[in-house]
Order: sequence, then C-alpha cells, then structure tokens
Amino acid sequence: TGTVKWFSPAKGYGFISPDPDQSGATKKDVFVHYSGIIGEGYRNLEENQRVQFTIEDTPKGPQAVKVTRL
Repeated sequence: TGTVKWFSPAKGYGFISPDPDQSGATKKDVFVHYSGIIGEGYRNLEENQRVQFTIEDTPKGPQAVKVTRL
C-alpha cells in the first residue's frame, strides 16, 4: 500500500510513495502508468489518495501495477 505523490492526467503517469516497511524503513517512490490502474473508463489518481498495488520490475525500473484505490 502507499499514497499517490502526484499523478498527471494529461501525461498519464505519476509516482506512488510506498508505506514504510515493518522495520520503519522508507522505500523509493514507484512509477505508475495509467495502464496499471484497475478500473473502468478514465483511469486517474488523485494526489494523497491511498492505493494498494503490486511492484513489477521492468527494464526501466520498478513500476506499480494492479493499482486499486482504497
């Protein structure tokens, strides 16, 4: 889970700040593309929105997929 740091509807991407792990260590922000958001119609995220997601390794680095709003 995490919080949307920012998302640009015009560009179709943004970043999610993952929650700290159980030890309290913070993690790097994760890229999110609109195609990774689960939902019907226009897929958009709002700043500070809480989300659940899976991190997938891609050639360009980690990316959030299967993103759902909480």
